[in-house]
Amino acid sequence: MKTVSLGASRPSTVNFRMPTRDNLVPIRVDIEVDGQRYRDAFTWNPRDPDSEIISFAKRTAKDLKLPANFVPQMLQSIQGQLAEFRSYEGQEMQIKEKIVPLKIDLRVNNTVIRDQFLWDIGNLDSDPEEFARTLCDDLNITDPEVGPAIAVSIREQLYEIASQSVSVMREKQLSKKGRRAPEFSSNSKAVNNAVDLFKYFGSKGSVIRKRKEWYLYEPVVDVIANEEDGKEEPNNSSRPKKRAEEEKVASLQSL
Repeated sequence: MKTVSLGASRPSTVNFRMPTRDNLVPIRVDIEVDGQRYRDAFTWNPRDPDSEIISFAKRTAKDLKLPANFVPQMLQSIQGQLAEFRSYEGQEMQIKEKIVPLKIDLRVNNTVIRDQFLWDIGNLDSDPEEFARTLCDDLNITDPEVGPAIAVSIREQLYEIASQSVSVMREKQLSKKGRRAPEFSSNSKAVNNAVDLFKYFGSKGSVIRKRKEWYLYEPVVDVIANEEDGKEEPNNSSRPKKRAEEEKVASLQSL
């Protein structure tokens, strides 16, 4: 039986980026103005000029017939999240655990999906969008908005792990300079899940799951009948795609 030694793996230091093939930022917007609410989640290329954000916000408000005062709040939300992501760029991050457990627990329109799986954050060619499409095909999920929602959820967790790794590296660098570094603690579920790998495998263990644990990793998909969904908010996912070539990161309604 093939085993992996998590304790023996050497950490590699790289400049901050999303540990995926495409360096896309997960963006989540939740705005309420005068009793109207707009919620959406999507990904954005941090290299795109800010002028595209303005065009995107205006086009979204127009297509969804939202009041004009939604535009500045959309701009503020998107620009703020991009600014936070860019603040990490150029800084070093170090991730010791190559395999981390990720979890999804989403409701998109009438579909509820729960799943957990292991992800190799050392593989910079990984593609959350492709993974999400394959998962939906395997589970016969036909709602086209579920796949993008899964991909955004994966990217959010990977982003947390990467950004927290930057904080750890800062602490180490301050310690080497003889300064007292602030104590680092994380409430991040994604980061804590990564640390918990040693509880799953120990310092040496098999990545092959035991039969008695199979049920823990079985995806759960429920479809809610329309009559049970009467109190749901209107779906805002009809906003225009940012660009035709970015269909895989199109808009979604994620609850």
